[in-house]
Amino acid sequence: MAFNKEQWSWIFYDWANSGYGIIVTTAVLPIYFKGVAENSGVTAANATAYWGYANSFGTLLVAVLAPFLGALADYQGYKKRLLTGFASLGMVMTIGLALLPSNQWQWLLVIYVLSVLGYSGGNLFYDSFLTDVSDNRQMDRLSSVGYGFGYLGGVIAFLLFMVLEFTNGFGQLSSLGVARWGFALAAVWWLAFYLPFQRNVQQRHALNTTAAPLRQSWHRVWQTILHLRQHKYLAWFLVAYFCYIDGVDTIFTMATSIGLDIGVQSTTLILVLLVVQLVAFPFSILYGWLAGKTSTRTGILVAIVVYLVICLDALNLKTTTDFWILAVLVGTSQGGIQALSRSYFARLVPKDRSSEFFGFYNILGKFSAVLGPILVGVVTQMTGQSRIGAASLSILFVLGLLIFLTIPRTMVDKS
Repeated sequence: MAFNKEQWSWIFYDWANSGYGIIVTTAVLPIYFKGVAENSGVTAANATAYWGYANSFGTLLVAVLAPFLGALADYQGYKKRLLTGFASLGMVMTIGLALLPSNQWQWLLVIYVLSVLGYSGGNLFYDSFLTDVSDNRQMDRLSSVGYGFGYLGGVIAFLLFMVLEFTNGFGQLSSLGVARWGFALAAVWWLAFYLPFQRNVQQRHALNTTAAPLRQSWHRVWQTILHLRQHKYLAWFLVAYFCYIDGVDTIFTMATSIGLDIGVQSTTLILVLLVVQLVAFPFSILYGWLAGKTSTRTGILVAIVVYLVICLDALNLKTTTDFWILAVLVGTSQGGIQALSRSYFARLVPKDRSSEFFGFYNILGKFSAVLGPILVGVVTQMTGQSRIGAASLSILFVLGLLIFLTIPRTMVDKS
């Protein structure tokens, strides 16, 4: 089943903002911020704390606004305008990170939080556009290819940054200069690959615009919360999703600390990150194929079982080789479970209110990796073994699996 120009344009938005995700959020800005803050007299402990506060505030801000913004986007003509607005905010703030003087660590945090708002807000509308660019038969494959190309785009953008880093900007840049050019690269990458989306993707499912869309959006969100029983299985899926995606995100966020505990070198950890992204590219697409041959439900169940195996095998995690094996296993299913969860949810929601419901989906995505790190931390402290802490995440996957199994097979697969 070939994709048309509109669908490829949708796919490449995931490619577009992947440079921000890996260069800014994951690899460069955390280290750059600590260096800037400590050079300004901030202690290492305080710098880490301030970075954590900024991330928490940015996440909370997006999560609180998500349902309202989603409800507003469901009115005719609003979804694309909101995506453009938030994506533009993210791009401009990412350029701002590159232009800000290196002694302004407070403003660095402010600009970063605004860039997170643009990035995460844009993703909310991007996800909900899945119902506009595909029918139910195409959703699994399209969503999977989107995630796959997102991983591949992130790897390519990061490799371009690594060329800058290893050559010191071809002998012209300091370490701070390399980081700034990395932020500029992420912004330009985002803009260049967003342009096809802007030209070719259109909102097809929408509510008629009202005279007071802001007030009506708040009213609709409140009514949805009050009448969740009318969407019983959708609500249960969100609970299951929260459990297992919490486990998925926790494995990703805690992997570095666990790797360091067993003696994995920091340079090896960066290489592992790249390999996981590369493995995720074909396997995300493979999960879309699996869902087409069997069902979306089956694909999600397979991914949850793979993560259960990862958690239980963590009990044997002792060497760098063990860490590599588990990392590759994560890569095989990380994109697949996210892609199929998105397409499964997109089938359940009312098409003309998809952005509102994806707002609730976004909340749970943002608040995931809350229970998981606490669980890992408590078990690790009790046992003195981080590998046992990692294994404890199996509890979240078992809960997610059991709740997901309560949803009737026909809820999605019949479509």
